[in-house]
Amino acid sequence: MAVASIARHVGSAVAKAARKRNSGGERGWYGPHMAAASRAIQERIPLVDLVLEVRDARIPLSSEYEQLRNYSSTSRQIIVMNKMDLANHSRLQEWISYFQLNNCISYGVNAHNKENIQQFLNFLQARVRELKKTEQHSSYTTTILLVGIPNVGKSALANSLHQIGRISAAEKGKLKHATVSPQPGETKDISSFKIGSHPNVYVLDTPGVLPPEILDVEVCSKLALTGAIKDSFAGEKELTNYFLAILNLSDEYKKWAKLSHHKNRIPLVDHKVEYSSGFGMDKKQKRQYLTDHTQDFTVNDIRRTLYETISSFDGNMDDEKELARLIEEEILALQGVFQVPLNLGVDAHAKVAGKLLNLYRTGRLGHYTLDCIP
Repeated sequence: MAVASIARHVGSAVAKAARKRNSGGERGWYGPHMAAASRAIQERIPLVDLVLEVRDARIPLSSEYEQLRNYSSTSRQIIVMNKMDLANHSRLQEWISYFQLNNCISYGVNAHNKENIQQFLNFLQARVRELKKTEQHSSYTTTILLVGIPNVGKSALANSLHQIGRISAAEKGKLKHATVSPQPGETKDISSFKIGSHPNVYVLDTPGVLPPEILDVEVCSKLALTGAIKDSFAGEKELTNYFLAILNLSDEYKKWAKLSHHKNRIPLVDHKVEYSSGFGMDKKQKRQYLTDHTQDFTVNDIRRTLYETISSFDGNMDDEKELARLIEEEILALQGVFQVPLNLGVDAHAKVAGKLLNLYRTGRLGHYTLDCIP
């Protein structure tokens, strides 16, 4: 799904707010800690055997790590598209093909999926053996540098590779843990994690680094929506409006049509009673509800509300003012689902915004790839 021009226009408000707040020197996203990290990473790039550039699979181009643009050794660089479980699957395959055509090695991962990480670790170990064979590398230890912008999941990937790698090598001892947070900027230092033995392989987890300025409005909007830039810079309400504009102009909401059939719908209160008591559900249903968080009844109520609000809208969504009117209607409808008191006024929009952004970022409101292949 490409971000339509009208959604980009809504997103420009996000970029404008973020860039304005970033102009505050040390209070901006590119503070002294990020500048220091950038220098440290630049010094290590020539010294390591492999560089893994971790990107967000939802924005494979917008999440590019600019410091690697002049890195000439493509055979030593791998573009790792993390959070692939949040992206459109078919679009991910298109991006892998695109990078392949441009002589870039790429790989899609979900840092929280053990099977996927095991496959990726096997791929890395094969790559290490290939490099040592072709370049007659005599060193017994291989170092791999993880780089990327904030909040693309570098630390989560380092933790998973470390855990799976140690299990595969049957190593004993205490596991290390990099700090993982949904907020960008939590990693402050470069840390080493062992992910393989015979030969020894280490990954270096690094802090996320953004450019001091992001001139492209669309790129800035996407980085803010996916969480690479703190919400405090862009504003949760602006981000929510941007997401809803994308949702309204996509086909994703149409997948929720079946939720709108009232004859198949049980009121939310009845759902909770039925679920807590266990009556009325067979074993297969119970197992589904316990293991699949996307089947959460509240989430389905939110999906239904969005579907019905969009489907019943009689305006022209290609018109900016009309699209804004639809977004206002969606926010108002969602206040009831989120049980936000209507008398809160402006604060009600903020409360809905925070909850809705969390659902989008955890994949409960669909899978979106926001970047178009050039």
